[in-house]
Amino acid sequence: MSLEDYRKKRDFSKTSEPCGYEALVHPAPIFVVQEHHASHLHYDLRLEIDGVLKSFAIPKTPPIERGIKRLAIQTEDHPLSYADFEGEIPEGHYGAGTVKQWDKGGLVIEEVKENEKMLFELSGSKLAGRYALIKTKYGGKRNSWLFFKRK
Repeated sequence: MSLEDYRKKRDFSKTSEPCGYEALVHPAPIFVVQEHHASHLHYDLRLEIDGVLKSFAIPKTPPIERGIKRLAIQTEDHPLSYADFEGEIPEGHYGAGTVKQWDKGGLVIEEVKENEKMLFELSGSKLAGRYALIKTKYGGKRNSWLFFKRK
């Protein structure tokens, strides 16, 4: 578990984002989706895996129904305490803008093949059911995934 990239991008004396040094344990894994009004509105999907929140930026509203696929760009891991973060990231700082919770709930990991695919079940108020993240080579980017609801 390394949050070094996360910490390097932030000045915690100027942002209220959690620094992630506290030891946080959830009784069962969680997920959170945060609506992020930065330079462009997007949604941040965060999945609790191996003691961190694996994070993906989704440019459009996350898929609630089957048949809708969304691009998901993997970003740096975030600390577990970020699941409860809502607030304003000041101008001039990484991710500047308003962050608010869009959905949150339980997470059951079914399968993870590193840099290939993640299969999981979500139990939130908006996202509920079986989902997948499948690695792509979209635009030549190594961190592009497809996010969709499965049967």
